[in-house]
Amino acid sequence: MGTSFVKYGEHGFWTRDNYPSSWLNALLTEVRKTKPEPWHELLTEHWSVQIEVEGTWAAWLYDLLKPHVTEVLVCNTRKNASGNGSKSDRIDARKLSEQLYMSNIKSVYHGEHGLRTLKELARSYLTISKDLTRVMNRLKALYRSWGIPCAGKEVYAPRHRAKWLAKINEAGVRRRAEHYYQQLDVLRPLHQEARRDLMLEAKKQKPWKLLRLIPGIGPIRAAIVIAVMQTPHRFRTKRHLWTYSGLALETHDSAQYRVAEGQLQRSKKPATVRGLNKDYNHDLKDIFKGAAMRASTAAGPMHDFYEALLAKGRKPTMARLTLARKIATITLIVWKKEVRFDANYLKPQAA
Repeated sequence: MGTSFVKYGEHGFWTRDNYPSSWLNALLTEVRKTKPEPWHELLTEHWSVQIEVEGTWAAWLYDLLKPHVTEVLVCNTRKNASGNGSKSDRIDARKLSEQLYMSNIKSVYHGEHGLRTLKELARSYLTISKDLTRVMNRLKALYRSWGIPCAGKEVYAPRHRAKWLAKINEAGVRRRAEHYYQQLDVLRPLHQEARRDLMLEAKKQKPWKLLRLIPGIGPIRAAIVIAVMQTPHRFRTKRHLWTYSGLALETHDSAQYRVAEGQLQRSKKPATVRGLNKDYNHDLKDIFKGAAMRASTAAGPMHDFYEALLAKGRKPTMARLTLARKIATITLIVWKKEVRFDANYLKPQAA
């Protein structure tokens, strides 16, 4: 079950190893030893609750328990390693309780209720968009597997569907393609409906009107940025946002100091770059990468900034990464200061 209760003085620390099997009953069993009252009255201001971020229950538990305890911490277990030794759900939960008592927990941000509707609509839009893209890729892959060239978008058009199906001689493969077309016909209007609902909700948010003016962002990306980030003040600097978006570099360094002529000196050997960080928000990274791709091809100040990087000898991939970082930085500036986009933000001192 992975549930643990630890009592230190007057404070109760309860951790859950995020397995849904009767975790609440275990909590109530511990607390009802003192007084049999409704569960929300048993959790007093002396309680701290910690929940692992794994699974889909974290958000619901956070909203359920937050009004009744001192604090609710949703932690990332990958950043809160509980050490070596024996392992079980109960042992893990006990170690998490001890880390919570020692204030050795790195929590994961959970937003307020105000953006819950926008967040859910953004999730719906992203999920349906991925499903639509997956069906379209499968349809083209089917034609390519039988040696039928299918470049362009004509293969998806309903008026050309009979012509494309006639190119498939095998009856079973043709029927499979028809199933894909049926799935495509269902997802397309659903995708438009999800987009419309997302836009109606995003227009109620004041930052949306400012973020949509950033080159490469646009209305859809601005809505998703607000839904994912929720508030810009959770990122103290631009580098925190880069890390959260998967745009930060991971470096490894050792032997930083050496003895030279009897004195300790810092080594001039540069740190080894191991690529971009791997623990990030995938939706936000897709937003900034897509914005960089669009801004680098469309005329405007972002395109000029990208061309200037190429003129300095920067590789196209690294130039797009720099542009994506710049767009993320400008997004943070515009949102925090509540100002409109200004091309002067592309200058180094502004970012």
